[in-house]
Amino acid sequence: MAEPDLECEQIRLKCIRKEGFFTVPPEHRLGRCRSVKEFEKLNRIGEGTYGIVYRARDTQTDEIVALKKVRMDKEKDGIPISSLREITLLLRLRHPNIVELKEVVVGNHLESIFLVMGYCEQDLASLLENMPTPFSEAQVKCIVLQVLRGLQYLHRNFIIHRDLKVSNLLMTDKGCVKTADFGLARAYGVPVKPMTPKVVTLWYRAPELLLGTTTQTTSIDMWAVGCILAELLAHRPLLPGTSEIHQIDLIVQLLGTPSENIWPGFSKLPLVGQYSLRKQPYNNLKHKFPWLSEAGLRLLHFLFMYDPKKRATAGDCLESSYFKEKPLPCEPELMPTFPHHRNKRAAPASWRICQHPSRRLRSSASCCRCSGASSICTRTSLSTGT
Repeated sequence: MAEPDLECEQIRLKCIRKEGFFTVPPEHRLGRCRSVKEFEKLNRIGEGTYGIVYRARDTQTDEIVALKKVRMDKEKDGIPISSLREITLLLRLRHPNIVELKEVVVGNHLESIFLVMGYCEQDLASLLENMPTPFSEAQVKCIVLQVLRGLQYLHRNFIIHRDLKVSNLLMTDKGCVKTADFGLARAYGVPVKPMTPKVVTLWYRAPELLLGTTTQTTSIDMWAVGCILAELLAHRPLLPGTSEIHQIDLIVQLLGTPSENIWPGFSKLPLVGQYSLRKQPYNNLKHKFPWLSEAGLRLLHFLFMYDPKKRATAGDCLESSYFKEKPLPCEPELMPTFPHHRNKRAAPASWRICQHPSRRLRSSASCCRCSGASSICTRTSLSTGT
């Protein structure tokens, strides 16, 4: 994975003020950016909307970082606009619950561009697949509150993420949840300009997008938050559609058939005429979550409003009584930690889950909270797949 040594290769650029080309001096090849050679790539950990992500070590500081290689497959005219948007947005954003862009580094080729980001040990999608027991409701509340705080910050800065899903939510070993992958994110203003509806992973896509709206607001992120909350509570995806038609049908089965009465403007959406919606008059959220409190059901109802203008905002959700009733959200520091499933150099597959109140998961060799000898420690086996 190391960059090839091409020190002797010349870089020639087209002149702006006169015809012809000029050769970039060796000392100016990298501009003000550091070289990617200063980072040791440890393993590939994933693939974002527009780039491959590696776990890497900064050889100058020994810090472990995420190194995202910008995808340049079909580009002939410089950096892709999607990557420029992501870089521009992330350089503006500084929040504990938003992934941090530390710097941009480059390789010897003009197309070798990498984003250096703060490293998070887990993504929620991998955790949900591999954890031996589901998150408790207190832990779910802790996760969702952090997602909402990050989202409130984004929306206050007039940014729509447009691709919220569990695989784009990262978590550190200290329980801090961060929203990542801003390849589809957009800044918006007033009036709202048209945007392509082909965004947001299908399972988390709001009904107005499925029906072809070009007017996108922060409400599409809030629908995705509802799907994420429901997925964490139910331990499975809420609306796992296999196609756009199937996705709409699953929504109707869950929430009932939309109409002009509950969603003004529904009948004028571009794709409404292409679908024959089943007649289903009932909202089945309570049937889906019979054990959830009234406050929890109210929050889900608010997030799953058909009318985007009536849908909950991040601020509304943060004030919800659901987060103020028992079980109360646990503190991030008390979230459990897990084997690093994205790390190919992970420790052995046998782990010990400590049931100490701090809920730290340690190697089977010892438990720093219980000194490896307490009867409240129980062994379990977890796959350390990547």
